[in-house]
Amino acid sequence: MASTAEHDAMRRALAIAQRGPRGVNPQVGAVLLGRDGSIIAEGWHRGAGTPHAEVDALSKLAPGEARGATAIVTLEPCNHTGRTGPCSEALIAAGVTRVVYAIADPGDHSSGGGTRLRAAGVDVEAGLLADEATALLESWLTVQRLGRPHVTVKWAQSLDGRAAASDGTSQWITGPAARADVHRRRAAADAIVAGTGTVLADDPALTARAEDGTLLPHQPVPVIVGARPVPEDAALRRHPHPFLQYPGDGASGGLAAALEDLRTRGVQRVFVEGGPAVAASFLRERLADELLVYVAPVLLGGDRLALHDIGVTTIGEAKRLAVASVTPLGDDLLYVAHPTPPAAADALRASARVDQPSSEGDE
Repeated sequence: MASTAEHDAMRRALAIAQRGPRGVNPQVGAVLLGRDGSIIAEGWHRGAGTPHAEVDALSKLAPGEARGATAIVTLEPCNHTGRTGPCSEALIAAGVTRVVYAIADPGDHSSGGGTRLRAAGVDVEAGLLADEATALLESWLTVQRLGRPHVTVKWAQSLDGRAAASDGTSQWITGPAARADVHRRRAAADAIVAGTGTVLADDPALTARAEDGTLLPHQPVPVIVGARPVPEDAALRRHPHPFLQYPGDGASGGLAAALEDLRTRGVQRVFVEGGPAVAASFLRERLADELLVYVAPVLLGGDRLALHDIGVTTIGEAKRLAVASVTPLGDDLLYVAHPTPPAAADALRASARVDQPSSEGDE
């Protein structure tokens, strides 16, 4: 069982992992503990082709200094040779006698480091702070296991489930605190998705902005779903990134194809907030991993529903949700929920605790 010092070291490893770039490769942190439980070195992965976190930490020690040490790593040490060598072999060669990692590597070729370490006589423990590590790597894990980006579907609604008044006006249902939260989450995404209906009706900029209206440093790539042309004077044509457009819809499998193409472009996090039809399509096709629902204490009535048909015809077909959190934002409430059975999130957490290979991933 992991000691208090090992718990503290894993928290440190999770913190320093976030110093690495978020992208095609996972953010990984490693902490080396001496025989007395004190930290003797730490490292993190700085991007493709650079030393992995464990090797980065080992490089800061003199030869032989890691002998008898414990390695605390947020992801199972890899067991393959890619652009760098296998971390499991590096730890064995350095004389590390115990390895504790949070979650298993899902790669067909990179997994198995835990097994290799045990075969060499190293004491190995898996699953320490697995939920925290899975949350950090959730989008990367989704790509590895499902072959598509992690998808968050967002909408704002009145208390009676409407997205707009009867005349179509919808700005603003929610207050400034909720809108600021949306922009912060946009900035954390790689791509933001809207339907052509929303583009034509609302002319959204699809940018991530600060409260004063200035653009935040990171901007998601705008993605439009639907065949109708985008007007030449549309606001999204002034977006910092050129928009991508996919003509397909959920009924024809177009959304899955669009996500596959986005994955090949390095997109790992998709933020969907393009209107009731697009949101419903992602849910109907079981492509949503997370839901963000902003609920304002107002009543609108009418037929402008926040969500269109999701394929439910009887109560037994209702799409159940696991609510992760409910957060007050000014007068509004933010519900964060995951579909159950989940598209990805709970499955990733369940598999994170075992040494189970899946699809290829290369740190």
